[in-house]
Amino acid sequence: MTKISPYGAASLREAAMLIRAGEPVAVPTETVYGLAADATDDRAVAAIFAAKGRPSFNPLIVHVADLAMAQSLAALNPVALLLADRFWPGPLTMILPVRRDSGLSPQIMAGLPTVALRLPAHPAMRALIRESGRPLAAPSANRSGSISPTRAEHVLASLDGRIRMILDEGPTSEGLESTIVAPEDTQIRVLRPGPITTAMLEQAAGLPVIVGAPVGRVEAPGQLESHYAPSKPVRLDALTAAKDEYLIGFGLMPCHANLSPDADLREAAAQLFAALHQADASAAARIAIAPIPSEGLGAAINDRLRRAAA
Repeated sequence: MTKISPYGAASLREAAMLIRAGEPVAVPTETVYGLAADATDDRAVAAIFAAKGRPSFNPLIVHVADLAMAQSLAALNPVALLLADRFWPGPLTMILPVRRDSGLSPQIMAGLPTVALRLPAHPAMRALIRESGRPLAAPSANRSGSISPTRAEHVLASLDGRIRMILDEGPTSEGLESTIVAPEDTQIRVLRPGPITTAMLEQAAGLPVIVGAPVGRVEAPGQLESHYAPSKPVRLDALTAAKDEYLIGFGLMPCHANLSPDADLREAAAQLFAALHQADASAAARIAIAPIPSEGLGAAINDRLRRAAA
């Protein structure tokens, strides 16, 4: 059985004890709930892959407590240090050359010479890293490929019986997974769009920002073509619903659930996965989703929707 424990000192100690014993624990970050385990323990990392049913070629993000911990695991070039100074703690993951003496489980990197690192902003995740004394590998706390969890009950619906504990600190604030970038000397490559937008990266670094990765090459988490997917077929750019569809709206329009009646992209991002969970649990046979503008945060929302519909 999986138990949900409200976040607090006692539940944090229990979660850290499970982490040190090699077990994964679900914990909130500012983006989505993550399934955290000791990134230096082969058995613990294998338990993440087993609980999620995640393919072994899909690398994991490692969450760190501070810049010093990040530098003990990977080499940060001047561009990476600049981005860390601007966006850490926060929803930015960087793909960096892994250090030979990192001590990380090789399963984390999935055969790549790089590791994905993030310094999260959420107090629960940061406290768990400090309390356990370990860098924590933490993909989203759900079955692989399905809708990401933004609430403890989403985790329970997906992983009940597969893990022992979920730390509950309410809904996540961002609602979309972190932006993933590869910081290079002359440019920044965006491998997964997220809350840190292209414009924000350009302004911070003063470098060209290239969106997209080489076709057919998985460099980072979240690049699989079908991902974040409900169990029902998804139709995009829908202005009205067919009889058998559950319509997720955006802006003022008739619909079953609205991501943001005010057409606010930040609100839409925060509500997206919760609305998909709701639609998936409804009696409707299919899901329809209204058009979302592609500028700014809309690029990340549309990335998730495209993969959900694939």
